[in-house]
Amino acid sequence: MLTATLLGCGGTQPLPGRALSCLALTVGGRSLLIDCGEGTQAAARRWGVSLFKVDAVLLTHYHGDHIFGLPGLWQTMAALGRTEPLLMAGPPGLEQVVRAFLCVAGPLPFDIRLAADAARSGPLPALGGQVQAFPLRHRAPCCGYAFTLPRAGRFDPDRATALGVPLRLWRALQNGQEAGGFHPHQVLGPPRRGLKVVYGADTRPCGALADAARGADLLCMDATYPTDDYRDKAREYGHSTCAEAGRLAAEAGARRLWLTHYSAAVTDPAEGLAAAQAAFPAAEAGFDGKRLELKFDEE
Repeated sequence: MLTATLLGCGGTQPLPGRALSCLALTVGGRSLLIDCGEGTQAAARRWGVSLFKVDAVLLTHYHGDHIFGLPGLWQTMAALGRTEPLLMAGPPGLEQVVRAFLCVAGPLPFDIRLAADAARSGPLPALGGQVQAFPLRHRAPCCGYAFTLPRAGRFDPDRATALGVPLRLWRALQNGQEAGGFHPHQVLGPPRRGLKVVYGADTRPCGALADAARGADLLCMDATYPTDDYRDKAREYGHSTCAEAGRLAAEAGARRLWLTHYSAAVTDPAEGLAAAQAAFPAAEAGFDGKRLELKFDEE
């Protein structure tokens, strides 16, 4: 099972009840964070995401509303006794950001491993699946992330019996592990549909985001402004409207859309939600603490 928790859905500045950008993905008790805006720590505690069990922090870009929670997060991890390395990924410039924030956070008892220029690198292993970064269209170098959790093929007991696989080894093989000289591919059918969550903020609608979001179980996308009345402003600042997010989700064939990264001027997302739902009825307004448990399709 994969759990998505929106820890912050605001852009530019925090508001009462609205922290800045952060999405947590959790599998088997381990998590990764996408962005780490101001208020991430308090939101994680409030909504039950363990800061000690964060394996990776993936940054879309280096504007303050997406990164100002980092030094405090590192210090809290250190205070909790973390010693295992922390993976950090982002667009070009990650080394400079980490170096600057280490001056504030001070020495840490764990290593920070960098995946800089993430959109040009290959998939990163995470939470039993993989993360693939891709370029977005913003005023600064920016990337989105697609997390996929694979699902093995169905176990075939008839094949296992014909091969003489002892019953005590079936569970291990079903979980994709070699056992007793037998290999999973000998007793498993073709891989089944897994789970995919895609995050894209800050960005204009673009082909790379639409491609990444194809068939996604959840697309969490920039919805800074409500309607197309604000499209010129969205273009100027490198953001999207809720209406544009709805159209992109429909084009990509996503299953769900969460609107996020609202402008501080947007205190009620109802107008933007209606605009998104006109193109994509499955659109939902993001809010701090919004949570979704995704399960594999029954098959």
